[in-house]
Amino acid sequence: MQETTLEELEATAASGRANPRLWLQLGDLRAHDGQRLPALMAWFEAVTRAQRQGQWIDATSTPVEVLDSVVNAIAQVRTRRREIYFGSYEVLREQYGGTAVARVDRAVSAHLREWDGRPRDPRQKPRFFFFPDVPSEPYLDPDSQPWAPVLRSSFPAIRAEALGLLQESGGFEDFVKLRKNDRMENYLGGSRPAWEAYFFFRHGERFPENHARCPVTSKVLESIELCDIAEHAPEICFSLLAPETHILPHYGVTNARVVMHLPLLVPPQCALNLVGVGEHRWHEGELLMFDDTYQHEAWNRSTTPRLILLMDCWNPALTAIERQAVTRLIEAIGALHRAARVAAAT
Repeated sequence: MQETTLEELEATAASGRANPRLWLQLGDLRAHDGQRLPALMAWFEAVTRAQRQGQWIDATSTPVEVLDSVVNAIAQVRTRRREIYFGSYEVLREQYGGTAVARVDRAVSAHLREWDGRPRDPRQKPRFFFFPDVPSEPYLDPDSQPWAPVLRSSFPAIRAEALGLLQESGGFEDFVKLRKNDRMENYLGGSRPAWEAYFFFRHGERFPENHARCPVTSKVLESIELCDIAEHAPEICFSLLAPETHILPHYGVTNARVVMHLPLLVPPQCALNLVGVGEHRWHEGELLMFDDTYQHEAWNRSTTPRLILLMDCWNPALTAIERQAVTRLIEAIGALHRAARVAAAT
């Protein structure tokens, strides 16, 4: 049987039709050809794609004929993290030049602790990834987002769809998903705590039925640039906070994206509080944008529900090229974290 050539594999990979085995073979051939970084990125694609499918997790889930190559690929991926991170957006560097991604390079170096790129404000503590070279205001101007006027002007129609949902059954679910040995008291306080959400997107997954039930809201969301990162973002929902509920103080994952609120139904005694910064009391129809890597909490001390449209959005200080680079980078970091969890579990 004729062996597949490097050129043929490259063409298959470029077409998007390559399966994990083909990516694995491509990595081996690139390595044999002396292409160090391209080989690593092919192995990275092979391993992460296979593990998403429940394959190559251990010897029993790996065909014997590729076991040696898989073991080598996993070892390379786990030990050459720096090259994978920088390599994830190398195509953008080649296309737009090093200056266009220079701030992303610094963020990666900080993430790898090659220099002290921690937030200068001690109140800011991202749980996942920090982008050092953007302004660090806790509350941001909503109109720094070019689509803010569209969202604001759509308030009456969005509010009407959200209130209609409250009169129907189904659609809303618990916002907090508890893991094993977890307790709701770690997230919510109050005498009758309940926090529900009607999701349009969560962890990057689109909820088609929910979009169909709210066509106006869906059209508005689809018309703006979303923070679209596979398995991470966006998260967009109608957030329903029950009376006498307190969302306990917590930190967000990254300042590369921020949070926008469009308040739809706001009774008295409701507020968002950025700890150490100050409270903000929502007003229906008035946009609010904030950096959730500052510790924050929210409460509804009234006797009726509070309802807002809550959404992830890009930090407006990032350029279009930086957003593309951060998307690729976060997806790579997430994939490596997943591979590390699999390795630890086995």
